[in-house]
Amino acid sequence: MRNLPTFILVHGAFANSFSFAPLQAELALLGHRSVAVDLPGHGFEATFPAAYQAPQDLHALAAEPGNIKGVTLADNAARVIEVLERAKRNGPTVLVGHSRGGAAITAAGNARPELIDRIAYVSAWCPVDLDVGAYYAEPEMAEVDPGAFAPAIAGNPAELGLLRTNFRTADPTVLAAFRQAFAADLTDDEFRTFLNTFQPDENLDVGTSTDRAQAATWGRIPKTYVRLADDASIPLAMQDRMIREADALTPGNPFEVRTLEGSHLRWLVHPKPAAELLANLATR
Repeated sequence: MRNLPTFILVHGAFANSFSFAPLQAELALLGHRSVAVDLPGHGFEATFPAAYQAPQDLHALAAEPGNIKGVTLADNAARVIEVLERAKRNGPTVLVGHSRGGAAITAAGNARPELIDRIAYVSAWCPVDLDVGAYYAEPEMAEVDPGAFAPAIAGNPAELGLLRTNFRTADPTVLAAFRQAFAADLTDDEFRTFLNTFQPDENLDVGTSTDRAQAATWGRIPKTYVRLADDASIPLAMQDRMIREADALTPGNPFEVRTLEGSHLRWLVHPKPAAELLANLATR
């Protein structure tokens, strides 16, 4: 077993290690071990205010403090590195990030490349030429409307020190916006089930220019980018742009590019193709 890599799975915004349970089951059935990381303030470290329960108290929800306040990208990277250090004792590691988790695995790769035998992005942010936040103003993101989620935002992020989203809203317009962005190809039940695994709070820090991919460290790690062909949250054009930028940064070590069909979340709900793809990476 020591020669088989351990997959280290890093979730995106508002998600947690629970998101990876179906994927981990498929990986296990293929003979592979994996660890799903909860970034600080996520999983059982998350805050679920009493006002978030039903019946909801939206006024109180907008004011209650949350554990994730003050968590930084550096904290996220440190959590990932801690897991990598432990996993590395058992053999190779494959670090996998999804969505906003890409920022955390990039920062970890910048800091400790020797702990990572392969780094894999699944429709994940890989900041190279710009900071993560700046990419949202680029043409590749023109069809993404963050304002569609505005009615679900609870409280003032600047005052709370975090971003709080009411995923338990019954507003049909907001639910339709969530579904279009993340899960247009899931059934109603699959979509609502996944939505109920989200936590309401997310930290505000996605890093600065110092957290972009660094050629001297991150750039020497073998890397894979798994494109999600029908992703409306990080559109294919943006995924391809990040691949191009990374390849220009490290032309001698370009991304190995793979593609999975489906939306931002489909690969986690129907994980067999993704597990088979990752298992293939493990044999490299």
